[in-house]
Amino acid sequence: MLQTLLPILIFAALAVGAAGAVRRIRLWRQGRRTPMRWHRLVLMPKRYLNDLHHVVARDKAIAHTHVATAGGFVAAMALALVVHGFGWRNPILGGLLLAASLCMFIGALAVNRRRIDPPAKLSKGPWQRLSKSLLAYSVGMFLVSLPLVGVAPTVLGGGVLALILLALVAWGLAEMLIGMGWGGPMKHAFAGTFHLAFHRRPERFDDQHRDVAHDVHRGSRSTALFPLDLTAKTLGVEKPADFQWEQLLGFDACVQCGRCQNVCPAYAAGQPLNPKKLIQDMVVGMAGGSDARYAGSGYPGIEVGKHHGGPTDAIVPQLVEAQTLWACTTCRACVEECPMMIEHVDAIVDMRRFITLERGETPEKGAAAIDNLIATDNPGGLDNASRLDWAADLDIPRIQQRPEGVDVLLWLGDGAFDMRNQRTLRSLVKILRAAEVDFAVLGDEERDSGDVARRLGDEATFQRLAERNIATLSRYRFQRIVTADPHSFHVLGREYGAFGGDYVVKHHSTFIAELFDAGRLSVKAAEPGETVTYHDPCYLGRYNGEFAAPRQVLAALGVEVAEMERSGYRSRCCGGGGGAALSDVPGKARIPDMRMEDVRETGATTVAVACPQCTAMLEGVVEPRPQVKDLAELVAAALAEPAAAPTARNSTEAPEEVPA
Repeated sequence: MLQTLLPILIFAALAVGAAGAVRRIRLWRQGRRTPMRWHRLVLMPKRYLNDLHHVVARDKAIAHTHVATAGGFVAAMALALVVHGFGWRNPILGGLLLAASLCMFIGALAVNRRRIDPPAKLSKGPWQRLSKSLLAYSVGMFLVSLPLVGVAPTVLGGGVLALILLALVAWGLAEMLIGMGWGGPMKHAFAGTFHLAFHRRPERFDDQHRDVAHDVHRGSRSTALFPLDLTAKTLGVEKPADFQWEQLLGFDACVQCGRCQNVCPAYAAGQPLNPKKLIQDMVVGMAGGSDARYAGSGYPGIEVGKHHGGPTDAIVPQLVEAQTLWACTTCRACVEECPMMIEHVDAIVDMRRFITLERGETPEKGAAAIDNLIATDNPGGLDNASRLDWAADLDIPRIQQRPEGVDVLLWLGDGAFDMRNQRTLRSLVKILRAAEVDFAVLGDEERDSGDVARRLGDEATFQRLAERNIATLSRYRFQRIVTADPHSFHVLGREYGAFGGDYVVKHHSTFIAELFDAGRLSVKAAEPGETVTYHDPCYLGRYNGEFAAPRQVLAALGVEVAEMERSGYRSRCCGGGGGAALSDVPGKARIPDMRMEDVRETGATTVAVACPQCTAMLEGVVEPRPQVKDLAELVAAALAEPAAAPTARNSTEAPEEVPA
C-alpha cells in the first residue's frame, strides 16, 4: 500500500503546490511591471546560501537550526521524489533520505522548543503549528523509508501503521509544498527564493568585505532612494498595485521573525509603527482581505483587525493609518536586520510621496518646512545670504574667489543657520586650518541638499534643489566635498549621481581621521578620568558603512571609549531622521530619551556625535545628562597648537594631498 499511495501523495502535493505557486506569481505581477531579468535566477543559490549569512548568523542558534531544518527538508524532498516518486529504491539513496529526514527532525525539534515560551517578537497563530508540521513530515518520511535499507521490510507495507505514516507525510507535504503557494508560514520560502533572485537592489549582493569589528558588510551599499518620475500619471504609491512587482514579491518573503520590530525606534517609543506589521499589511492588500488573522504584535495604540483592503484600494487609511508612515525615522535599522533583505524604508517613502504630492497631507511642521524650502531654499525659511553670518570673524574663503580651484569644498549644510551647530562648524574650520588644508565654501550659493524634502515625500522639491546645486557645483573646481552633516554626505554622495552629480564626498570624521593618519594634526594628551561613548548616526553608519573613522579619531585623542550596547550597525536612532522630528508623532516615550539612557548605562561623561541632527536631538534631553560634543569640537579643543591666524584666503599652493 505504501509503495502505491506514497508516489500518488507526493505528485498530488506537487501538483496542488504548483497551482498555488502560479496563483502567488499572479499576485506579485499585479504590481507595476519592470523588465524580467530571468538570468538572475542563477544567482539565487549564492545569494540564499552565502550572501545572507552575515545577517542570519547574528543569531547563531537560529542559523544552525534553520540550516538543519531547511536543508534537511530540501534534501529529503528531492530524495523522496527520486526514491518514492520515481521508484529508484537504492539502499544508498535510501540511507541519504534517512539522514536528511533525521537532520530535519533535529532542527524541527529545536524550533518546537520555542513554542513553549516564544519571544514577543515572533508571530504566533499558524507559525505555532509549523514546527509540528516539520516534525510530522520528518518522522513520517524517516519511517516509511526504513525498508529501503533493509529495516522493517514488511511491517510498514500496509495496515493501520502505514496509514498513520502516510497521514504524517501528507500533513508535512500540505504545510511544506501546498502552503508555499496557497498561504501559510512556508510561503516565505517560495517567495524568498524569487525575492533574492529579483531583488531591486542587486548591489546589496555584490562582493563586499567584512568589517569584523562591527559585524557588518561594507563596500557596495545600496541605500539611495530611487528617483521618482515626475511625469507619471500617479506620483508615489496610492494602492498595493502601484508598487513594483518586485516590491510585492519582497513583502511576501517576510518570515515574521520580528527582528525589524525589535530594533525599530518608533515601535520602542510606543509610536504607531511596527515594520513587521506594515509589511504584513502590504501582503493583505496584495491578496485582498483584512488584518484580523495577523497573529503578531500590532501597531502600538492601534487595534489589530480594523484594517482591510485589496490591490486596487487606497492604502491610507484602509490598510494603514497615515501616522504609521510618518512615525518612521528612515533609520534603516529594520532593513539592516531583515534576514530576507526586505526594503521597508523604500516602501514607506513611496507611500509618503503619494500623500505629499497627490494629497498634500504632509504633517503641519513638515509642510511648513517644505514651503520654506520652496520659498527660500532652506527649511527654516531664513535668508540664504545669512548662511555665513556665524563666520564673520573667520574670513573663510569663497570658492568664487578661487578660479584655479581648491582641494576641499566645505559643505556647510543647513546646520549653518543653527547656533549650536555653528560651534561645530567653527571647530571644523579650526581643524582644517591647523592641518593647512586648502579649502573654500560656496557661501550663499549653497542650497539645502533636499534630504528633508525627499524623506517627507516631496520628490519634486528635492529634484529642483538637486538640479540647482549640481548646476552650481559644475561651475567650480575642487577635488572633494567635506561635510559635517551625514544627511548631506549621503545625498550628495549617493543620491545626486542619478541626476548627473558625481562627486567624491567625505564625512568630516573620515577626513579628520585621514589628517591624523597623515600626521597633519597634533593634539594634547587627554584629560585623565574622562570617559567618552560614541553615538553612530544612521546616515553615516547604516546608510554608508562608516563605523571605523569616528572611533579612529577618538583613539587619536587618547580618550577612553565605552561602547553602548547598541552601537555600530545596531545603533539606536536619535529620532531626528526622515523628517520624524517635524512629523512629531506622539508615543509613550521620546526616542532621544531612550538613546540618552543607553549613554547613561555606559557611565560616560561625554557622548561624542557626528551629526547636527543627532546633536540637536540628544541635547534636547532634559538635564542632568552627559554632555554632547561633536567630534570636531573634541579635536579642536585638543589641538596642541593654535590655528593659524585668519588670512584673506587660503594659500594658492596646494599642500600634500590627504590619502584617500
